[in-house]
Amino acid sequence: MIAPWGPERLREVTLDDLQLFATHPPEVFIFGTGRLTAFPEASILQFFSELHIGYECMDSRSAARTYNILMAEGRTVSAAMLLPGSRR
Repeated sequence: MIAPWGPERLREVTLDDLQLFATHPPEVFIFGTGRLTAFPEASILQFFSELHIGYECMDSRSAARTYNILMAEGRTVSAAMLLPGSRR
């Protein structure tokens, strides 16, 4: 499923934004963080750890490529992407 996602900047991401991924947890969650690799607050990463969801944070272009590779392998994967021009 492809759907618009609310946050436009990494610092705007909240736990409420991620509840959609808790409903049907993927094996791996890929976080595309815009033009550069960055990491969200520790509480966001802890959310995935507590649900036993593997996660990766990377620039959005790399995240898109990784998502496609994992899907081609038949893995259960979800991704959230910030646009490459977004600011932190």
